[in-house]
Amino acid sequence: MKGGAALDLQQLLKRILSYYPAANAELIEKAYRFSERAHQGQSRESGAPYFEHPYEVALILADLELDMETIVAGLLHDVLEDTAVTREELQENFGSTVLMLVDGVTKLEKLPFRDRFEHQAENMRKMIFAMAEDVRVILIKLADRLHNMRTLRHVSPARQVLIAQETLDIFAPLAHRLGIWKIKFEMEDLAFRHINPDEYYRLVTEIDRKRQEREGDLREVMGIIMERLAEVEMSCDIQGRPKHLYSIYQKMQKQHKDLDEIYDLMAIRVIVENVRECYAVLGIVHAIWKPIPGRFKDYIAVPKSNLYQSLHTTVVGPHGEPYEIQIRTWEMHHVAERGVAAHWRYKEGYTRKSGDDAKVGWLREAVEWLQEMKDPQEFMDTLKIDLFADEVFVFTPKGDVKSLPNGATPVDFAFEIHTDVGLKSFGAKVNGRIVPLNYKLKNGDFVEILTSKTANPTQDWLNYVKTSKARSKIRSWLKEEQKEENLHRGRELLERELRKTVADLKTVMNETNLQKTARKYGVGTPDELFSSVGSGRITAAQVVQKLTGQEPPERRKLPEVSQKKRRESTRGVEVKGVDNLLVRFSKCCNPVPGDEIIGYITRGRGVSVHRADCPNVASLSMDAGRQIEVLWNADETDSYQVEVEIEGFDCPNFLSNIMNTLSERKTSVEAVTARTVKHGSVNVQLVLDIHDVAHLNDVMRALRQVNGVLGVHRASPN
Repeated sequence: MKGGAALDLQQLLKRILSYYPAANAELIEKAYRFSERAHQGQSRESGAPYFEHPYEVALILADLELDMETIVAGLLHDVLEDTAVTREELQENFGSTVLMLVDGVTKLEKLPFRDRFEHQAENMRKMIFAMAEDVRVILIKLADRLHNMRTLRHVSPARQVLIAQETLDIFAPLAHRLGIWKIKFEMEDLAFRHINPDEYYRLVTEIDRKRQEREGDLREVMGIIMERLAEVEMSCDIQGRPKHLYSIYQKMQKQHKDLDEIYDLMAIRVIVENVRECYAVLGIVHAIWKPIPGRFKDYIAVPKSNLYQSLHTTVVGPHGEPYEIQIRTWEMHHVAERGVAAHWRYKEGYTRKSGDDAKVGWLREAVEWLQEMKDPQEFMDTLKIDLFADEVFVFTPKGDVKSLPNGATPVDFAFEIHTDVGLKSFGAKVNGRIVPLNYKLKNGDFVEILTSKTANPTQDWLNYVKTSKARSKIRSWLKEEQKEENLHRGRELLERELRKTVADLKTVMNETNLQKTARKYGVGTPDELFSSVGSGRITAAQVVQKLTGQEPPERRKLPEVSQKKRRESTRGVEVKGVDNLLVRFSKCCNPVPGDEIIGYITRGRGVSVHRADCPNVASLSMDAGRQIEVLWNADETDSYQVEVEIEGFDCPNFLSNIMNTLSERKTSVEAVTARTVKHGSVNVQLVLDIHDVAHLNDVMRALRQVNGVLGVHRASPN
């Protein structure tokens, strides 16, 4: 056993020393032994010693030719989470940087959430933050996930599918965005094998048969290229590279083709010494065979945002079949295989400052907009655009190149130039021709933005912009612009509501009374209170109730059947330690299962159940003797009425689209009130039958996607 362990260690050291002869072998061995001892007695689901996992992670990181601290952290990445090792012990033995890397990986694993989707969204949020701090945290996480994918057969079939799908959704796109192709392709093929094994193995068999059939043709093409390059005394390395299974499968699905209709199952890669030779090879190849129009891409002159550089061309070969030929230098090849990892070799004594590396500059923007996005659905949708989308390369009037996601518009381009240009855009010229702002840009377009001092963003821009930067800036501007409008609208709504019950407004709307009421709703000033009313976060009727101490007429207009049903219902909640006690749900805050709740003994009406965040709780808590512990004990079939408020812009079928969305979610509507206010804004109040908080969150998430909807909120407690 000791001999085998030593051999393994030597294998790791040999791999590291092959690219970094000055590596600190003693440090690597120290981390190896430390991790081995810490995981002693632990096993993986396969039955193998647990230490096998961090060891394999370290080997993957060594394959990426990473620095010593990263490999040490790879060996130790699970010790804080799964062993008795403390942070202090780790720092004392390996330093603060290794601790930071291990701690960063560990934090990604300790994220409790209500559902898997929310878990994915928040996990991605954490990973983007971690990358901005030090991208090596994610490189370790990618290596960790890759080894778990290699050993996925040892977990249950259901978990295999879940983990494989998460890898396709999150980790493979991350590897793509960081330019680490060798990890991306392996992850995708492994995930494909577990998600769709029948199709995977069918393709394996068929592709192997086709490759054998074309092997002679491929050798012929490669031989011709070698001969021509030898004639001009140009040395090169030439490889026939099989396309990856998942990329072939995606191509079949996207183009609706059978495998027999996919010809470029192999790519020929030509590697030369310098850029000049790359273009020379391209000229020679095009002189031999006719290039297919539209299939040439120059990623050397215009690199991809993930660092990738290469010339791509597809030619018609000697027997009339297409061949993709990639031409690059050795340096480009190194970067293509390892992506951002190729630029992450730390020199001794050098400490990278956060955000220093221009190679991952996109992360700084990601951090900016992800801080503003709270809805998991919106966050993941936007992130997927950033991670998945192919790129288009367009030009400024001065000839500068801008890289944008596929489907980007002149608005995205404008914000890429400068925020002020984006905010003042009213039109665009593409290749000298005026186009609408929702025009989809194409590779090679020359774009000129038309601006005006009086131009401003509109809500509909959010329907077609693609970049997170543009979306974030537009939302911020709309939010800021609406503040003043909401203030005036809120004051007007409040005054109108007060006139129904109060003759002299001045006696009620004085500074002291307004300030007191504002504090009850968790806002600092009367203006903020007005804005909350104007935005629909708080209804005017709710504020009037607090200002006057009277219940507004609108509250009494709710269907009587609903009120009676709620007063009489004792389902779903129990009083701890007491049986046969009348329980009623408070009308002021409408609690549902999943809410934190508090019970208060009333005089003659049993126990009143409130949400813990209900403003009335503060006054009731003054009498501690009346407080009693209550617990949810709800059945899946039980439903509870919840008031939801929607703010939006008046547009065609606005209300019907909302009702259709609720119908799709199998959510009953007990009451609905809709009114149009100034500037074409719409305020909709719904009383819905909801099973629990998860159901409510799902409904609100769906409503936010309805065209014209600005915001969706659960009604604030009265």
